[in-house]
Amino acid sequence: MNPWSTRWFEITKKRSYFALWSTFIKWIVLGSVVGILSGTASAFFLKSLDYVTDVRLEHPGLLYLLPLGGVFVSFLYMRYGKNSAKGNNLIIEQIQDGNETIPLRMVPLVLFGTLVTHLFGGSAGREGTAVQMGGSLAEWFGKLIKISPLDRKILLMCGISAGFGSIFGTPLAGTLFGLEVVTIGLISQQALLPCFVASFVGDLVTTRLWGVHHTHYVVNEFPALSLMIILKVVLASVIFGLVSMLFSELTHFLKKIFTARISNPMIKGAVGGLIIIALVFLVGSRDYLGLGIPLIKDSFEGDVSPFAFLWKLIFTAFTLGTGFQGGEVTPLFTIGATLGNVLAGILHVYGPFLAALGFIAVFCGATSTPIACFLMGIELFGSEGAIYMFIACVVSYLFSGHSSIYTSQLIGVSKSQFITIPQGTRIGTVKRARKK
Repeated sequence: MNPWSTRWFEITKKRSYFALWSTFIKWIVLGSVVGILSGTASAFFLKSLDYVTDVRLEHPGLLYLLPLGGVFVSFLYMRYGKNSAKGNNLIIEQIQDGNETIPLRMVPLVLFGTLVTHLFGGSAGREGTAVQMGGSLAEWFGKLIKISPLDRKILLMCGISAGFGSIFGTPLAGTLFGLEVVTIGLISQQALLPCFVASFVGDLVTTRLWGVHHTHYVVNEFPALSLMIILKVVLASVIFGLVSMLFSELTHFLKKIFTARISNPMIKGAVGGLIIIALVFLVGSRDYLGLGIPLIKDSFEGDVSPFAFLWKLIFTAFTLGTGFQGGEVTPLFTIGATLGNVLAGILHVYGPFLAALGFIAVFCGATSTPIACFLMGIELFGSEGAIYMFIACVVSYLFSGHSSIYTSQLIGVSKSQFITIPQGTRIGTVKRARKK
């Protein structure tokens, strides 16, 4: 080789390594900052959420103020929210070459709105709040240091991962959730390291620095691998996927119908509160208010009502469909765990085992994030049942169809070669795309 060529090769090689080390250090630093911001916000939110939940349980009469809570939250979003009302979809759209700004005011708005929802008894979750706070804080930090458009997208994905990983104590699932949720069927490996750092640091900050303790569920045993057990898991997972699709479609339908029939968001919130109160009297139970964690515990420790999953689904769909703030994921955990508990009795398998599969599979079907949900199962329940968890996630992912709780998700790859959907179609426009 020519001496000059050899010298050029060595220089290029050194520059390449320098570039790799620069990228590595850059995203360790930026991801850590997003993790610290998101983890701190999640810790404050979780402690506040525990407080308002305790207050609600101690004062049952607060339920009757839910309509007023709906009016107040809707007023705040009308007056100050602007595009913040898009919630998680706004963050997803900005990662997909969006040109809107994610305002910092999203943090206090979604935080306060979710706490009001839970204080007065709405059925909602917490992931939406954490993801929106994480995305908004990541946007603010990106503006502060004047990052490039490409780095902005990665930083927003870090915000999603940090929010998710810190709110549930699942850093690996948080990492993949930020990567998978933007486009169904495609993962940006470029953001792998940044999202992992943000999710990992966010979880450490929440649990170690601020001392937040996450709820743990125990599965004492997983059945031995056999054809019969696999068939039962597949059958249950088909049902999990269909139920997740039912939840997504019902929630979107209610949002659409209430918005069309009631133009004033404050009146819509009041009506939603009245509907939840009526449902409590109809069912004769308050078990379906709030996050639903007691129902999840019952699914792992004993038995639940055969229709608990359906009631939780209805309560949550009406709460979110009428404009209340909060996430969908914890209610999805509740729906899946209670459904798994019921199916365990029908299929004659160990109850906590199928409750664990339902826990991750219904969430998987509603978000189309199979790898994140699989990793969440391992982080929460251990690796002994990894094969079953993977089967449950893959089957639920397929049978949930092209539906999702996030209407702004893009379809990168159709779930079936027999269903033709143009690449880049948003979930919210799938039906119109098929007609064309």
